[in-house]
Amino acid sequence: MLQQSLQNMYQGRTLVFGHRGAMAYAPMNTIPAFELAFEQGAHGIELDVHRSKDGYPVIVHDFTVDATSDGSGTVTEMTLAQLKELDAGSWFDEKFRGTRIATLDEVFEAVGQKLFVNVEIKSMTAETDGVEQVVADCIVRHMMQTRVIVSSFNPYTLKHFRKIAPDVPIGYLLEPELQKTQILMTKIDHEARHPYHNMIDEKYMAWAQDEGYFVNTWTVNDPERAKALHALGVHGIITNNPDTILEALQNA
Repeated sequence: MLQQSLQNMYQGRTLVFGHRGAMAYAPMNTIPAFELAFEQGAHGIELDVHRSKDGYPVIVHDFTVDATSDGSGTVTEMTLAQLKELDAGSWFDEKFRGTRIATLDEVFEAVGQKLFVNVEIKSMTAETDGVEQVVADCIVRHMMQTRVIVSSFNPYTLKHFRKIAPDVPIGYLLEPELQKTQILMTKIDHEARHPYHNMIDEKYMAWAQDEGYFVNTWTVNDPERAKALHALGVHGIITNNPDTILEALQNA
């Protein structure tokens, strides 16, 4: 069923996902960045989720708010009200002053029926703080089960999520430095692999096809590299500049 869900999503196309939205042009992981990705023609967006101290799924990349807001502190140690007080836009450009940190609910409400959503759950431990549950609950609230892929670098997070939400596709994020965690994934059913783009070649794609994995790759901002990955048969390309990559693939 999950493979069919993804087949319905991709329909034989190479999908383009805005990395944290169209983050080359707007503050990452904000509603303006996600809406701009849609305006540029992206098929989907990729975003990062933590659980706030009081149990809301909030969209921030780093484990702290320091780099992308006018505040400081660890995301999971702050309440939603505290996070909503922060300016998450002016660090990028003054015209985005007043942009707020979004919740996953707000993202789904804004673009969930217009874009597919790759939800990356942020976690660094084997234990859970409940983030998988709040993400799963949010997906169900908005009936997004067939419009999302939930991903993580952390196999334990994917294991927790799969147990909670067996009807939602999951993808395992990889980068060369973290390949040692792959052994943990052998015991966890998953539908997609999300490797860093330099890890992909003909051999990798042949292996993924044999294993039945969809392959979504990150972060591809060079048009020629995007064309090469498309030719290799990748299913999804995650990029900071959806407009440039979409134009390249139209001519591929």
